[in-house]
Amino acid sequence: MNSIKTWLRAARLRTLPLSISGVVVGTALANHATYQDWFTFLLCILVTVGFQVTSNFANDYGDGIKGTDGKERIGPVRAFQSGALSAIELKRGIVISATISLLLVIVLLVHAFGREQLPLLFLFFILGIFSVWAAIRYTVGTNAYGYIGLGDVFVFLFFGLLAVLGTKFLYTLQLTYWDVLPAIGIGALCVGVLNLNNLRDVVSDKKHGKNTMVVRMGFASGKRYHTFLVVLSFLCFLVYSSAQIPTLFGLVHILLYVPIFLHLRKVWNTDNPSELDPELKKLALSTFFLSLWFYISINYFL
Repeated sequence: MNSIKTWLRAARLRTLPLSISGVVVGTALANHATYQDWFTFLLCILVTVGFQVTSNFANDYGDGIKGTDGKERIGPVRAFQSGALSAIELKRGIVISATISLLLVIVLLVHAFGREQLPLLFLFFILGIFSVWAAIRYTVGTNAYGYIGLGDVFVFLFFGLLAVLGTKFLYTLQLTYWDVLPAIGIGALCVGVLNLNNLRDVVSDKKHGKNTMVVRMGFASGKRYHTFLVVLSFLCFLVYSSAQIPTLFGLVHILLYVPIFLHLRKVWNTDNPSELDPELKKLALSTFFLSLWFYISINYFL
């Protein structure tokens, strides 16, 4: 029987801060609108972590089965790649994680909507099922969308729009047009982390037929695409903050773009894909701390 430590490595705990960034931003918007419910916040975090762990198990299994995680792969060694977990064990892990995630979704939706909002409960449960499907199908199956360049679209939709807007709606049952800007901002940075991963793995991915956006457009264009994502995110948060936060201290979170733009300069000055691996952690953590400071800005500095 494999140790807990082995499963924790397969769960890739270092990916969790990025995955909950959208929940933090959505909660910030809800609290700013005077809606607070810490049980909803806790459940949103648990559901998001469940989806992310399911995705990580599935990614480990899918890329391992397809041979994408070979010896030449850059970055941390995967559980299947190293032989720490077998394909059957990872499949069981995926099923258990997905089941727990859906059970948490049910608890969250019953708490948020109750019996009075059954149509909304049903709609969000369908979104929960679709989230589990997306978590698994990124690399698993013959038509895995991560292998045909659609990973960026799904990350933007689930880590950006759904995470931020869905979280706020669970608190408030309402949205505003302004909410879309921070949702796009977080979504663009999450896609940026995926794009950075694809820039790093472009040689291996191309060799194994994983046609990511970077493989399709090339390494140089991938860096330009990365710039677009970062700048788009910056502009979204800047416009939202300038319009919705009337104090100078309320713009403190914009300072988090200093390390993000320094990261962008490093990407532009790098021609060797393997040298981009350390940048993944920098961008992911910067995104997480941006979400935290955004929460502080719009709830404590007004």
